[in-house]
Amino acid sequence: MKFFVDTADTREIAELAETGLLDGVTTNPSLIHKSGRAFLDVVKEICAIVPGPVSAEVIALDHEGMMKEAEVLRKIADNVAIKVPLTLDGLRTCKTLTGDGTMVNVTLCFSANQALLAAKSGATFISPFVGRHDDVGFDGMKLIADIRQIYDNYAFDTEILVASVRHPVHVLEAAKIGADVVTAPHAVIKNLFNHPLTDKGIQGFLADWQKTGQMIS
Repeated sequence: MKFFVDTADTREIAELAETGLLDGVTTNPSLIHKSGRAFLDVVKEICAIVPGPVSAEVIALDHEGMMKEAEVLRKIADNVAIKVPLTLDGLRTCKTLTGDGTMVNVTLCFSANQALLAAKSGATFISPFVGRHDDVGFDGMKLIADIRQIYDNYAFDTEILVASVRHPVHVLEAAKIGADVVTAPHAVIKNLFNHPLTDKGIQGFLADWQKTGQMIS
């Protein structure tokens, strides 16, 4: 499973990129606002840090407007994925862009039927929002399982990019279902490294090593 980080903070991205485990980045207007920086500058910097897909979202809601914004965004770098909403105009834009080789991430997916439409439109990625789905009383991971089954039934190439991830259990469940990608906040990815028994084991090994009086040099 690929790991994307969901942030516009280039310091967080650089830290994770240094581990060699980061496969891409997703951004959105809210994350750009939180960064306090110019949108195009942020996307350009992220693309220079991460060679994998970097999702940059259009703001326009009509097809013509989305295409104009996509033209600007995809000139930034070859690894830009244009992020469009799951609407009629969004899927029309998706079909046009993927038709000429541009990566497209269709976002704000909340049903398997929507995911089916996105795949038929040639989406590179579909982004179901599991956390927000859970918030309104639905089972976010059941949505991922339904999409996985449908995509496997028809051999769609669209990758399932699990978004709105709130905690490590979302990551675990997505991996068990067979999602292609998970995008999570920096803090959630960092938490995947943590386990109290790992910490306890390190403390025990270090304590015993100090008793030997030896050094590695």
